Amino acid sequence: MKLEALQKDCYYHIYNRGINGTNIFKNDVNKLYFLKQLAKHLENKISVLAYCLMNNHFHLVIRVNTEEKEVTQAFSNLFNSYAKAFNKQNNRTGSLFEKHFKRIKLNDENYLRRLIVYVHLNPRHHFDLDFTDFKFSSFQAFLSNRETKIERDEVLDLFGGFQNLIFCHNQKNEFLNETYTFE
Repeated sequence: MKLEALQKDCYYHIYNRGINGTNIFKNDVNKLYFLKQLAKHLENKISVLAYCLMNNHFHLVIRVNTEEKEVTQAFSNLFNSYAKAFNKQNNRTGSLFEKHFKRIKLNDENYLRRLIVYVHLNPRHHFDLDFTDFKFSSFQAFLSNRETKIERDEVLDLFGGFQNLIFCHNQKNEFLNETYTFE
């Protein structure tokens, strides 16, 4: 299978899960470390529009800001550094993630909006959790005025403002159930 190239100035859905569906995050400390490593390895190389970290998988909605080889290597460095630390902490060896992180190029704004909602609703889809207070989702960045690395203004513009962003997230699955599936 040929992997989608990560082209500069394009939007992507980046996701992966633990090998054989195993957990890649055992606690909040792991999730915080993953986000720290994401910032360390990919700052200025990508812009993050949305993310969600579940126990056995993650989703990122990004825009690529640099050349493919540089950003692909940065993702590889992120996943390798995280896996090494996780393996050491949990006294395990071997692969943590499924081979090759998945990437889907997003070619239209409707798809991009639906994907952002889908990513934020992930806690509800998988565990029937309230997505509005899920700690490891970028949705919190839209409810707060605190400084964030999330592209808050770009996302709010994409949705036509805060009220419409909230409205779309509260439409249950109606907003998502058109012609797109993400996994």
